[in-house]
Amino acid sequence: MNPETRLQELGLTLPTPPTAAGAYVPAVRTGNLLYLAGTLPIREGKVVSLGKVGGEIDLAQAAEAARLCTLNALANAKASLGSLDQVVRVVMVNGFVNGVDGFSDSPKVLNGASEFLLQVFGEAGKHARAAVSVNGLPLGASVEVQIVLEVR
Repeated sequence: MNPETRLQELGLTLPTPPTAAGAYVPAVRTGNLLYLAGTLPIREGKVVSLGKVGGEIDLAQAAEAARLCTLNALANAKASLGSLDQVVRVVMVNGFVNGVDGFSDSPKVLNGASEFLLQVFGEAGKHARAAVSVNGLPLGASVEVQIVLEVR
């Protein structure tokens, strides 16, 4: 399955890769692993999902934000690799959810990212994952997603 063709079938195009907002780079390759920096739910340069999940943001909105974070991460992967065809498999997804105090549904939020990766990469999209609720994220975002890929 060609991941870029699959994105087109889903009616999606990769956005302009997000730039680093600090003293880091969007992607680092070491050997056959590509580590992607955490990405936010940004569209056209603006965070589109602001606030606390379980407060201003409901689970469905947060899962959609996680999917958008993942799309942005894939844009960084393509910028680094030249093509998403270079991805052998998704290894790890780390997700951070800006939750209200006591928020315990971060795995449900991160399913938005995980299910999206399965749609794009099929069997190769299966991955290990951490889903952590935190008390704040950069720029007030509701969700942040970081991904590790095995690449050719």
